[in-house]
Amino acid sequence: MGNALYEQYHDEDWGVPLHDDQKLFEFLILEGAQAGLSWSTILNKRDEYRKAFDNFDPKKVAAYGEKKAAELLGNAGIVRNKLKIASATRNAKVYLEIQKEFGSFDVYIWEFVGNTPIQNARKSMSEIPALTEISDAIAKDLKKRGMNFVGSTIIYAFMQAVGMVNDHEITCPSY
Repeated sequence: MGNALYEQYHDEDWGVPLHDDQKLFEFLILEGAQAGLSWSTILNKRDEYRKAFDNFDPKKVAAYGEKKAAELLGNAGIVRNKLKIASATRNAKVYLEIQKEFGSFDVYIWEFVGNTPIQNARKSMSEIPALTEISDAIAKDLKKRGMNFVGSTIIYAFMQAVGMVNDHEITCPSY
């Protein structure tokens, strides 16, 4: 791979089943921020995102107003996209509603895969889809609830990142 930060992310984070609500929120926001960009761009800004977004505390992010949005738009350490920043606040509010309804976001999101990671047996990267019927269903439900930047492709990337689906190639030591 050639990039130590990316390799560490691949080896320690990507595809490892995650059940911590605050970390799930972080991945949801970061995957949305990545839309149209490379993951390495977001990964390189991840620490700054954590600082800028109050360590991804959904209660704090949900309370962001115009002053905080302006501050974020001026932060060169994150992707300064007005729609993506507004989306983080909107999605945090919906996230909190989901937590209230289901007891946790973890309970809500993992029900889509029967609380067990989907184990694929990919021989090459070309076999990995951009989306699936499950990511379609999750995206549709999240959009219905009021979230944005949660299209099926973004949600499939989220599912891979948080270990809901194992898309490591069978030759990968992380498989």
